[in-house]
Amino acid sequence: MDQIQPPAENYADPKTCFFHVLFKAAALAFYILSALFISNFVIIFVVTVFLAALDFWVVKNVSGRLLVGLRWWNEINDLGESVWKFESLDQESLARINKKDSWLFWWTLYLTAAAWIILGIFSLIRFQADYLLVVAVCLSLSIANIVGFTKCRKDAKKQIQQFATQTIASRVQSTIQSAFNVV
Repeated sequence: MDQIQPPAENYADPKTCFFHVLFKAAALAFYILSALFISNFVIIFVVTVFLAALDFWVVKNVSGRLLVGLRWWNEINDLGESVWKFESLDQESLARINKKDSWLFWWTLYLTAAAWIILGIFSLIRFQADYLLVVAVCLSLSIANIVGFTKCRKDAKKQIQQFATQTIASRVQSTIQSAFNVV
């Protein structure tokens, strides 16, 4: 007997997934391989940080919105205080987010930060303060996206819970009102 298996879920947006991974991999690969082939630290610093900045921008402004339906930014209000702003898709749209896209987004976000931490440890062990600076800049960009999207996801879940609570409360209220109207 042939068992028919359901088709595996594909990436909903493969181009976005590709670029989500590309700049992370490019920054890490250039940093690692440049030590073998390039002796000029300034070139290593500039190109690695530039690739990490491209990754930061793509994740924050493109892949975060398309792959997981989240967007964040930070503003300074009139009092000079930092205020985090979050946007997320509505409940129905969030439920339709492709699981593979979401998995790729979150895992690469965390794995990239872990890779930069490991590279930072190697720089510490080898007493290379200049390379530790490169790692610190790249790690701070990765962590900024992790913090922003984690806060955004928590805010989205809170909004969904508030919406569900309001919906249930209004249904209960309308049921009670209709029960008393019948009497």
